[in-house]
Amino acid sequence: MNVAMVRLFLEVAEAGGISKVAARRQTVQSHISRQITEFEALCGGPLFRRTGRGVVLTELGARAAVRLRAWVHETEQLTQDLRADAGQLLGQVRLGIIPSAAHPLLTRLHERLEAAQPGIQLDVAEAQGTELDAMLDSGAVDLAILIRFRKPAGGEEIPLCVAQTYLVSAPGDELTRQPTVPFSRLADLPLVLPRRPSHWRSALDDAARGLGFQLRAVLEADSLTVQRELVARGTGRPLYSVLGPYSITHDLRSGRLQASRLVQPDLRRHLALALPRHGKLSPPCRVVAQTIQELVASWGGHITDEPLNDELLGAR
Repeated sequence: MNVAMVRLFLEVAEAGGISKVAARRQTVQSHISRQITEFEALCGGPLFRRTGRGVVLTELGARAAVRLRAWVHETEQLTQDLRADAGQLLGQVRLGIIPSAAHPLLTRLHERLEAAQPGIQLDVAEAQGTELDAMLDSGAVDLAILIRFRKPAGGEEIPLCVAQTYLVSAPGDELTRQPTVPFSRLADLPLVLPRRPSHWRSALDDAARGLGFQLRAVLEADSLTVQRELVARGTGRPLYSVLGPYSITHDLRSGRLQASRLVQPDLRRHLALALPRHGKLSPPCRVVAQTIQELVASWGGHITDEPLNDELLGAR
């Protein structure tokens, strides 16, 4: 048994299909299937059950995945510890991040690592909050930057900053000219909202119900880019969306969008750095986590070096 073979098994288990892994690795499906068959023979029984939609773990496979995931982590940890003792900090750090937090944080993070720790390689996955939680649980990522609706209090998550919520429109809209807008004003507005199921969509729906109305979603889209473009361009009538600050700052500065902070309630969200849920931080993970915190601190508690400020809101 070797680490590469175990990693392939875990990758197929997480992807739920051999074809997906083959496409990701740019190889033929038969090559992956043959390696999995050899690994199953090594383990003494079938690890996967083939279905019309892919593969699912057998009972033996599920037990093996739990133990082998921990084994891989311990093996990687030992390797990193030995390299650290030898004065060489080398290794890959798998970082999950929500799309709205990706830029310019990742660019600056990469620059700092290149200058100070060139042996650390980032492997970045963009995903929404529920996906990132699942990736952390499965060990598919080592660290993740995600959104919480309450300030993290446990040792597995480090608070980074607080993000307010904004009603976003095309330029010139009367409602978003003021610095703040009560949430109740969203009643009957034509909104572009994220699709269900979504923690953020549920929070918005709950806030509306608490005020005695339902949000009017004329279009649903998960993509933040799609939401911004629909609002900025319009379709012959004004459209609005409800977004966080880091996804709209550039468009506000360029004049493509206009925004007003939502209040009563303000739907404050907390950005957190989630740490590994399977074992301790490896030395490279520790460096990446520390560098992220230092960048946010240097930007005054924001995840961008050009944060949204009052000059871009109201009084236009």
